[in-house]
Amino acid sequence: MKLLSLMIGLAGIVLSSCGAGERPQLTDTSRDETVLRDLKENLWPKAYREQDTLLLDDILDNRFQMVDAAGNWSDKSGEMNWIKSHAMSHDSFFYEIKRLDVFTNGTAIVAGTGHIINDGRESLYESTNILLKQGDRWRAVSSHVSGIRDAGN
Repeated sequence: MKLLSLMIGLAGIVLSSCGAGERPQLTDTSRDETVLRDLKENLWPKAYREQDTLLLDDILDNRFQMVDAAGNWSDKSGEMNWIKSHAMSHDSFFYEIKRLDVFTNGTAIVAGTGHIINDGRESLYESTNILLKQGDRWRAVSSHVSGIRDAGN
């Protein structure tokens, strides 16, 4: 009976500490997912679109490696040099996340479809990214691109 009374008392303390109408705080995973979505859907494309090597340097870990659709390997230095000399010429771009997993060991997988629209025609590609959390920051260590194709419009 004492145990039941103690549990009811603890539940009452917990419930009374939450004010009426307060929203629960995001869990760590939810915060990480929000950060990763912003990184993949907004910041990473912005770095390429604006040829922003400072932003890309912040996104890519020094150990970053990429395999492109043709099977070519690149590293962080190669990606930094590539965006300096390749301005984006498409009308618009968006990334559709199809998989976003955050693991308790500070690793995340973000995978999905890139949509490139130019002159009313859409091209698609698939990509998978592996990111590591360092402190409170996520940085990409690996990317793989494949399946570049015309969307058929």
